[in-house]
Amino acid sequence: MNRLFAASLLAVFSACFFSCKKAGSVASVKRQELFSLKYGSFEEQLNLAGGLNATGAVNTAIAMRDGFFYISNGESQKILELNSYGDLLTLYHNPETNPTPLFDNSDSRQGSSKNVSTRKTVDYPFNAPSLLALDSSKYIYVAETLPKERQETGDNKILLQVVLRFNSNSFVDYIGQQGVGGTPFPFIRNIYVTQDDCLVVVCVVNEGFQVFRYNPQGFPLSETLIKYSDAPEYGEAKMGVTKYAEIENVIPDPASDRLFVKADYYETSIDVSSKAQNGISDPVSVVFPYDLKKGSFGSGMEIPPYEETISDGFSKQVYKLPYDMVGATKNGWLFFSIALESGCMVQMINLESGRVVRRQLNFDASSVVYSSYSLSDTGIVSALLAERDKAKVVWWRTDALVDQ
Repeated sequence: MNRLFAASLLAVFSACFFSCKKAGSVASVKRQELFSLKYGSFEEQLNLAGGLNATGAVNTAIAMRDGFFYISNGESQKILELNSYGDLLTLYHNPETNPTPLFDNSDSRQGSSKNVSTRKTVDYPFNAPSLLALDSSKYIYVAETLPKERQETGDNKILLQVVLRFNSNSFVDYIGQQGVGGTPFPFIRNIYVTQDDCLVVVCVVNEGFQVFRYNPQGFPLSETLIKYSDAPEYGEAKMGVTKYAEIENVIPDPASDRLFVKADYYETSIDVSSKAQNGISDPVSVVFPYDLKKGSFGSGMEIPPYEETISDGFSKQVYKLPYDMVGATKNGWLFFSIALESGCMVQMINLESGRVVRRQLNFDASSVVYSSYSLSDTGIVSALLAERDKAKVVWWRTDALVDQ
């Protein structure tokens, strides 16, 4: 996941389409470096060959819950469960493509765990695990891309992914479109677990965003298609001005049966004399709640853009860029982000009061070759920052800013 929180996360920060020179006078949140992981094939190491060599996509993602970290490493076909000191607690891995863990002296049985001291291993024939989510019982949900021979097609869609579910000791089952054992999903944008332990799978399809919801037992609750063309009208109509909208992301509310849909609105105008287009206006970003029971949009909330001032001699120009919507907390805050040379800027907005909080999350972006981010439902931002020689796991306690 190359976007913030992922994936990843993606549930992911997308890169700014121009180079931001500075982030202004916004205060920063202290970064806490918790631990680091080396690169390699052993149990406590990561394989990020695609990202380190810039030869392809990376299927590695991070998630955090209650101070425990979960890293899916698709390149090594494994998942690591670690505490905040970086101690490996459980290794979920494909035994056919991973060396036998140094702490594992017992017989291997697929889908079962082997206890040695405080460490465990769970064998499973992973293909390409990626995005992660955790429920209150520490069940792990992970998006898995199926081998090509197991992928399907339907309604002009390639159905290529399922969501695997594990408990602390073994593989439990997999969830597809119809629930447990269902047909595969289209491309999964992100997966979430709500406050009530319901799984939400957000897929990207040709028409827009397809959202599937399941109860804790894996039975379907709803399926919703938010088409790109469904963006509500916003703002007043103007003579000679054409307005169009682009739905940027759809995320679930962790505390209720609704979605948040973010749309960016642009305007173009035509010069009467020349009949030529004058250009495209700065975008206006709006978030709409979507009631899943009623199947309708509520009133939109306008999201302030990121502003960057570029000076050249005596002149200066202000650029306004839309933030990406990356997640929501259970106490009603929406998180947005945009990438900077010095890390990224996070904008947090309270849905009830409209209060806006902006903070910088600083790190040297030039030294990071791959990153994955995660937002907890309490508002903590965690990240895996992969550098050339090691991968750092860090977090920013942004929860202190939204704990009200």
